[in-house]
Amino acid sequence: MKKHTIAVLVNDQPGVLQRVSGLFGRRGFNIESITVGTSEEAGLSRMVIVTTGDDSTLEQVTKQLYKLIDVIKVIDLSANPMVARELALIKVNAEPAVRPEILGVVETFRASVVDIGTHTLMVQVVGDTEKIDAMIELLKPYGIRELSRTGVTAMIRGNARP
Repeated sequence: MKKHTIAVLVNDQPGVLQRVSGLFGRRGFNIESITVGTSEEAGLSRMVIVTTGDDSTLEQVTKQLYKLIDVIKVIDLSANPMVARELALIKVNAEPAVRPEILGVVETFRASVVDIGTHTLMVQVVGDTEKIDAMIELLKPYGIRELSRTGVTAMIRGNARP
């Protein structure tokens, strides 16, 4: 099983996300991550979907996606060198005595503190999935109160345009 990151350019219409995610569900494919936002073209949105499966699975998903009326283009980003990032906001218990330790972790990961409470710190970290996972593991001993992660977003490196 291989992890695939695909970009799907779709018409910005109500119900498109539901139809795309429903297609994955009906086929028995799990979506590990999905992000949706506006694209460089007015009226079009870009979905970045991370899923696992073999190459024939990806080929089937691609063919099925093209059958949906609002799908304009499907690109296998993971077939090319790509940049992939996600963001996490982590609210961690932070009594004044342990704040220097937590700030050391934050600095090491090139993360940033975006909110300070009387007993908490909110940390923002951006990077690949492994970086986010590692940061969470290091903050667990302090007590994570809340955690919110975006899905992966990605683009092909360099001048290439899919």
